[in-house]
Amino acid sequence: MATDKELEQAKKRFRELADKCYRQNVYYFTGFLGMAELNAFYEVSREISHVPCMVFGGNTGCERQMVRFGSEEMLGYEAPFPIVCLEICPRSEKFADRLTHRDVLGACMNLGIERSTLGDIMVKDFHAYLYCTEGIGPYIVENLSRIRHTSVICRQYTGQEERLQPVLEERIYQVSSERLDAVVARALGLSREKSAVLFREKKVFVNGRQQESVSYVPGKGDVVTVRGYGKFVYHGLSHMTRKGKCSIVVAFYV
Repeated sequence: MATDKELEQAKKRFRELADKCYRQNVYYFTGFLGMAELNAFYEVSREISHVPCMVFGGNTGCERQMVRFGSEEMLGYEAPFPIVCLEICPRSEKFADRLTHRDVLGACMNLGIERSTLGDIMVKDFHAYLYCTEGIGPYIVENLSRIRHTSVICRQYTGQEERLQPVLEERIYQVSSERLDAVVARALGLSREKSAVLFREKKVFVNGRQQESVSYVPGKGDVVTVRGYGKFVYHGLSHMTRKGKCSIVVAFYV
């Protein structure tokens, strides 16, 4: 987790990139940012509102994202995000371990790669899909050959985009109100007291922005991330029960 000093340095960097974009009329990009860093960006976004910014991580629902400073309208040309998706698969599924997000991340970090060059990791069956910067992609392809006890092949993904879409599982819960602390507590199977602690510990984010108000009411489509617990999309109120409870729908990333 980033320290307060690191987050202040990140804010300074965002201001510098916005200023460079404005003065030099060229796009600038950050590396992949974590939730706390993204929140720091949103905190300074009003200060740099004279420069159009866009946030993207390679696909819908990505948690780690880059910020692009500049737009086609401002600069007169378009520049895509320097993001590629790598597919990591075992040389032989018969003798392969079922890899986890942590396994893939650990193997990449062992190559001496900076965390800011790596985006989200998605694991499906025996395959993993890793978003990374264009610059580091070839290095990973060339050097990532083993994860735990499994020999792997790494290559740039060129398959169907649909395979990379996040899978969501809808669930229905009854809560006393649509306050965010009640929604988080019920969705994650926690007490209201524990839910309130997570807000104080600054672990609750809505659409990438840190949310400290327990009474905040999420909107339909809001993405709620609770660091260390999971992420879900709030689909809103379904109906009121006869006992006055709110029947809500949330969709978890699986």
